[in-house]
Amino acid sequence: MPAVAVCIPLYNKEGFVYETIRSVLGQTFSDFELVIQDNASQDGSLGVARSFDDPRIRVLESVETIPATANFNRVVSASRAPFIKVLPADDLLRPDCLARQWDVLANDPGLAMVSARHDVIDGEGEVVARDRTLRHQDLIGKQGRSVVLRRVVRHGGNPIGNPGNVLFRRRAFADAGGFPEHEDFFSVDVSLWLRLLEHGDFVGIPDTLCSFRIEAGTDTLALGREAACIQRRFIEDLRRSNRSVVRRSDVMRGELRRPVTAARHRVLSAVGAPKNSPTRRLATRLLALARKPPEARHRNASRTVSAEPAPQMMRRGRCESS
Repeated sequence: MPAVAVCIPLYNKEGFVYETIRSVLGQTFSDFELVIQDNASQDGSLGVARSFDDPRIRVLESVETIPATANFNRVVSASRAPFIKVLPADDLLRPDCLARQWDVLANDPGLAMVSARHDVIDGEGEVVARDRTLRHQDLIGKQGRSVVLRRVVRHGGNPIGNPGNVLFRRRAFADAGGFPEHEDFFSVDVSLWLRLLEHGDFVGIPDTLCSFRIEAGTDTLALGREAACIQRRFIEDLRRSNRSVVRRSDVMRGELRRPVTAARHRVLSAVGAPKNSPTRRLATRLLALARKPPEARHRNASRTVSAEPAPQMMRRGRCESS
């Protein structure tokens, strides 16, 4: 039995799935199976998946198209390994992704999942935003469910990571009931992460180990607004069902942050606009100005400290920690 299963739910990604599969086959960690579940694609995706000759790959075909979340569960069910990564068919893994994440999970049986950061790429593979997710110190290292849940409420979205960011334990996935097929697709990932954490702890790796692709399309802004509305409803339900964990300060900070959360969805969706459009250029600039991850801010502060007098250092330290 392989140590890790990489599961690719595939539907109409003919232009991207070849690169996605290559990123899996190029891993420094080789003890994996790659299971691809085609959801009755209407383009050449299935042919691309079958063009690889590697004994670790299994390509499965559905007779008819089913809902995306159901296809996520179907591909996981077809896998065998104790550790699982669900990788969307247009996203990419860095060569050391599986090695780094497997090492964390395999050496701590109390963990349910491990996540890492991702870069945002466009349809051509160009990086438009770096080091996304896990941008708060309380999501770095080993954490329990309460800490992660409170951060989700304060964030108002998904600060943990997309499916490609995460490696999780099969046992915890089974105990959690799999991806929740009754929920909106835009919230199923963060919903599953919190369900997994009822059966083990979380580790956040402060390194970028994968890439999340946003494709060009005329409906990207509309999708961004829809995602923001769905996640807002999810957060409200989460608050109501976890009153013993969520504090009033978490709710207040989440409410104050709501306009930022909605704007973030619109900006990320705008990255999928045509490359030379004003919308795309503005979104790219805004992402470049986004808040840096905590350890990056500490590195910048350290470099500044060495060059400035003590009083000025103290003022800057207070400002940066606020």
